[in-house]
Amino acid sequence: MSGHSKWATIKHKKGALDAKRGKIFTRLIKEITIAAKSGGDPEKNPRLRTAVAAAKAENMPSDNIKRAIQRGTGELPGVSYEEITFEGYGPGGVAILVETSTDNRNRTVSEIRHCFGKNNGNMGEAGSVAWMFKKKGYIVVPKAGVKEDDLLNIVLENGGDDLSSDEENYEIYTDPSSYEKVLEAVKAAGIKPAMNELSMVPDNYIKLEGSQANQMIRLIEALEDFDDTQNVFSNADFDAKALEEMAG
Repeated sequence: MSGHSKWATIKHKKGALDAKRGKIFTRLIKEITIAAKSGGDPEKNPRLRTAVAAAKAENMPSDNIKRAIQRGTGELPGVSYEEITFEGYGPGGVAILVETSTDNRNRTVSEIRHCFGKNNGNMGEAGSVAWMFKKKGYIVVPKAGVKEDDLLNIVLENGGDDLSSDEENYEIYTDPSSYEKVLEAVKAAGIKPAMNELSMVPDNYIKLEGSQANQMIRLIEALEDFDDTQNVFSNADFDAKALEEMAG
């Protein structure tokens, strides 16, 4: 799982840059608005509860959160978003899922297709790669000051599936239904996650090196930079050099 862990760390660093451009808030507001369609009470709506927690973690003002919920429930007027997931392939046959929220389906389809085509990828049919991914809770914990046995006990006692690690981080995987319980237990133990999300985790990875790795990184960045994109998931595992260049 080392490739996923490294990629998650890079995504976390990119998130800080995105926040400066206002993209994090935009995407979180969309997610809150969509989630609130199923009910405006976070205590009774797990998806909304997760979205609100993510917004608070990014220091979004409570008024912004409240208005986003009210737009979702219809208490305030607002844009109606449609969720569309695109599937495709990148360099080396890597599988890609792109989750979008849009108020203009034609614009989004055209732009995502353009991103794939311009960056050595191909958009696939619905179902072409989704079967390679499973929805899981995903929590990254820095190793510093955290004992593996202690963390493993927390994970298993609260319904988590697995704990793995690389040089710098522990990775926790959970079923979506136990994600919140595990996350809260980790925090209650005084451990601060570097990253946590409900993610689409691939069953296996494809190692990319050299030009293919660089092409894939450019494709992912192009997809993520599109305003309607909410999340990009892939089964790419990058070589260290490509990751260093991206982090820099």
